[in-house]
Amino acid sequence: MDVFKELFLMQQAYATLFSLTNKVQMVGDKYLEGLTSRQYMAVVAMAHLDEDERTINNIARKLGTTKQSVKQLIDIMEKKGYIKTVPSTKDKRAVNVVITEEGTKVIVKCTENGIYLFADLFKDFSSNEIETLWKLLKKLYHFDGEEQDGFESEGFLDLGVDPSEFEQKVLKEFGKRRILKKEL
Repeated sequence: MDVFKELFLMQQAYATLFSLTNKVQMVGDKYLEGLTSRQYMAVVAMAHLDEDERTINNIARKLGTTKQSVKQLIDIMEKKGYIKTVPSTKDKRAVNVVITEEGTKVIVKCTENGIYLFADLFKDFSSNEIETLWKLLKKLYHFDGEEQDGFESEGFLDLGVDPSEFEQKVLKEFGKRRILKKEL
């Protein structure tokens, strides 16, 4: 492959990734009720951290962003009454982020809507295509040698709802929305 074509493809991939990130964030903001996409992802990061590890630094690390960026998200959610910060039991310099009762209600609805967002975003993708995309994105994340501290493990937040009942309801609707392409 010639260098000009390679450079062109890289520029196109970068520009597409940049604009796609913005587009997906805007669409996600419309789906999620009560939280923005970025705020919701902060909650998802919290679900993938132990309760006593839910510090601003750890949430930032999970999201691949700065502590200052997460602090802004946390401050906004705290003003809305969805979360509160409490002193860390492990590190006197840190605070842990805790979800309030009001936050729990919003997060339950956002989680449901987030699953429907995924069904709609990936409606034209087969399972194999989604898996390939995920692998390629993780490879791109690693461009600087840093591994993504991902979300592969089962996340958990105590949201005060029966998980099996919630999953059954949401997965039924997800199945209706998701038309699986036949795998070749």
